[in-house]
Amino acid sequence: MVCLLFTQIPLRRRLPEIILWFAVALLLATAAGARYQNAGTDGNAVRPSQDSDSFTFVRIRYDSVGGYNESWYRYEGRDWQRWETDYPRAEKNLIFRLNELTSMKISPDPIVLRLTDDRLLDHPFIFMSDIGWQELSQPERAGLERYLRSGGFLWVDDFWGQAEWTSFMRNIGTLRPDWKVRPIPADHPLLTIVYPVKQCPQIPARIFYQQTGMPWDPPFAHRAPTGGVSGVNRVRFMGLFDEQDRLMVVATHNTDIADGWEREGESKEFFERFSIDSYAITINILVYALTH
Repeated sequence: MVCLLFTQIPLRRRLPEIILWFAVALLLATAAGARYQNAGTDGNAVRPSQDSDSFTFVRIRYDSVGGYNESWYRYEGRDWQRWETDYPRAEKNLIFRLNELTSMKISPDPIVLRLTDDRLLDHPFIFMSDIGWQELSQPERAGLERYLRSGGFLWVDDFWGQAEWTSFMRNIGTLRPDWKVRPIPADHPLLTIVYPVKQCPQIPARIFYQQTGMPWDPPFAHRAPTGGVSGVNRVRFMGLFDEQDRLMVVATHNTDIADGWEREGESKEFFERFSIDSYAITINILVYALTH
């Protein structure tokens, strides 16, 4: 284990140490492949958590519209709501990897919050998954706008095709008319802040990769209309930027980055082809979120 010692300094003031920590983590995570099995405008700036040296992974719980195979689905012997796709194993694997490789203090327990929860402001980073059938209420939209305006950062992952992109734009992409959704450019520091990645990787759900051998989910698995294969076979790496060009939301469309964490121990091939890349882009996103 690499031992990196940190003083009691808030996360946003520890850029060099955080970057070093993540760089070492990535280097060792690659080597671990062989053992894969084992300041706001409203005065409500995002506050550091009570333990300023601790990072807590926060997933957002939301409601979805529709019935079976729409707002919920059955898989691995249980019913799943859309918000909990890959939960909690994806987070547990990510936290395990980071704790295994460093001595930085990370909460061992990911948490789930609603967008209307005041505790949101205690956390600089939040995560959403599988938002294709999402339906945010007006109070939830207001809560998300407040959070982002106060300095928070959101990552939206695992949504595919045209209809699910429309869901993202309806619920998140149109929070304010002066906030704009556009592609994250290839020279954006998010792609090089720790690990130099050429582009956001395409990670399929492993169950579909087993069936098709393709790096994208099949169109039938997602909300129609998807646009067919051409609607799902190319990653869109998008951002929501505020009026001062601050990146507040990262949207990884047509890829399931979190499945690279969740399924890392199920196949050596999947780990080497997809999980290492998923950890690389994740590390970059986390470092960027915690330091900007």
